[in-house]
Amino acid sequence: MTDTPEILVIGGGSTGTGIARDLAMRGMDVTLVEQGNLTHGTTGRMHGLLHSGGRYAVTDQPSAKECIEENRVLREIASHTVEMTGGLFVKRPEDTEEYFEKKLKGCEECGIPTEVLSNGEARQLEPYLAKDIDKAIRVPDGAIDPFRLCVANAAAAEQHGARIETHSKVVDVLVEAGEVVGCEVEHASGEGKRVHGKAGGREKIYADYVVNATGAWAGRVGEMAGVDIEVRPSKGVMTIMNVRQVDTVINRCQPKGNADIIVPHETTAILGTTDEEVEDPEDYPEEQWEVDMMISELSKLVPMLQEARTIRSFWGVRPLYEPPGTGTTDPTDITRDFFLLDHSDRDDLPGMTSIVGGKFTTFRMMAEKISDHVCGKFGDTTECRTADVPLPGSDDFSVLRDYMDEFGLRSPIGRRSVQRLGSRADEVLKTNEPNPTVCECEGVTRAEVRDAIEQAGSDLNAVRLRTRASMGNCQGAFCCHRMANELAMEYPEPVAREALDELYQERWKGEKHALWGEQLSQAMLKHLLHATTMNRDGDPVRTGADVDFGAFDGGPAVGDESGVERAAADGGHRDAD
Repeated sequence: MTDTPEILVIGGGSTGTGIARDLAMRGMDVTLVEQGNLTHGTTGRMHGLLHSGGRYAVTDQPSAKECIEENRVLREIASHTVEMTGGLFVKRPEDTEEYFEKKLKGCEECGIPTEVLSNGEARQLEPYLAKDIDKAIRVPDGAIDPFRLCVANAAAAEQHGARIETHSKVVDVLVEAGEVVGCEVEHASGEGKRVHGKAGGREKIYADYVVNATGAWAGRVGEMAGVDIEVRPSKGVMTIMNVRQVDTVINRCQPKGNADIIVPHETTAILGTTDEEVEDPEDYPEEQWEVDMMISELSKLVPMLQEARTIRSFWGVRPLYEPPGTGTTDPTDITRDFFLLDHSDRDDLPGMTSIVGGKFTTFRMMAEKISDHVCGKFGDTTECRTADVPLPGSDDFSVLRDYMDEFGLRSPIGRRSVQRLGSRADEVLKTNEPNPTVCECEGVTRAEVRDAIEQAGSDLNAVRLRTRASMGNCQGAFCCHRMANELAMEYPEPVAREALDELYQERWKGEKHALWGEQLSQAMLKHLLHATTMNRDGDPVRTGADVDFGAFDGGPAVGDESGVERAAADGGHRDAD
């Protein structure tokens, strides 16, 4: 072992990046590996709720207390990722008064601030609530951007010397003499795919200690090491609406169930969610009825959802953990608390600990607990500072500054950019070059896209996560190719084209479950723009393989049909001016 312990963290979600940041700040030599982009797993497929703890105040009070504590911490250290929308637990006439009172009392017992609002007061706050609601409980819920937060965690870890490896899949856990000594990873290949480390191929990464922070994938890593980790993946489906129908988090005030929350997030509203146990965290179906049910049920709280446009759906798996012997059969009854599994104590396998369960809101607390645990293995008593030190982008940050004149940006683009970049706004946006808007839906400028390319390399999905470009109403119809154009300034054309295809397909994956009404028209417009105008569908006619383009240039022949008619007869498919 070296003087400075070398720690390998597996998993690039909120918990993994939080652990990397914490350990690096304590002076450990940290490497993090993630099989896809940062947030590839559960973190990137959440509904964006910064919990007040109110959702757990009746059934899981320890988790509720952790949530309100970390809610307050994240508002301070990650301010550029948080929008404090506030939240309402809304009671409809068919919901019981008994449960309403239990929710109120539970919040009080957990230290969650509450205020009871009448029908009129609640609808004054949110005018599109159903007219027949009874009343509501106001709590300090918020919206949080998981992508920006994880990137900020990773950036902070790198600033303290950590190595962050994305697109690096663990293919084996290295065990020697009955002890975990590292992992073998497969780095993705392709120019620009890697920002650090190898540009492709396998690498054995040796470490003094390994932390398994892979969430719903923890069982797979455990299997490679020869231990059993009883994670119970629970699928949650969410649906994204075209605009923010509400500006406050809206919860149904009833026992936990499907389709009971609306989270305003950036320019959209996210409807959630389902709770269904699945066998595999990557291989499970999403069914149309789930999307229909979400809209039908939540329209009882906000009726205008019934007529709104659905732009896409997405789904992820919660890494629920049931301690052996509890015998819980219903995943909705499993605690949302987190657990440290020290495999030395549990399985007689030193060198690795897994962290399972938990929630996004409590990721920093989870990271602190396991970092304390790892440091204790090496007799390191350095204290955690992550609750007090702002993340990159949140230090000395105020969204109230007017950047329109300073950066030559039209409102509200300037303010949207500053909200995303936080204290990095000066660094990114001050440029002497033209800075047009690349993504109109989300107000993302060229400067932001180029900054993200510098951070992420040639992966346009990673650029998307950093900027939100292509995540708005048109789902990339008008900006995917613009993003690829910026990439082509730095990388060869085949690299940019491959990245464009990956981004386009990722967007389509969530759109195909929402093809009705106006969204079907939007999808067809996108297809026509990309498939026909830019020939993305590879039609051989439009590639020119069978077209006599010379016939268009020769003009009409004497005694013959016009040049256009002749070209058409020869297979031409171009319009004449």
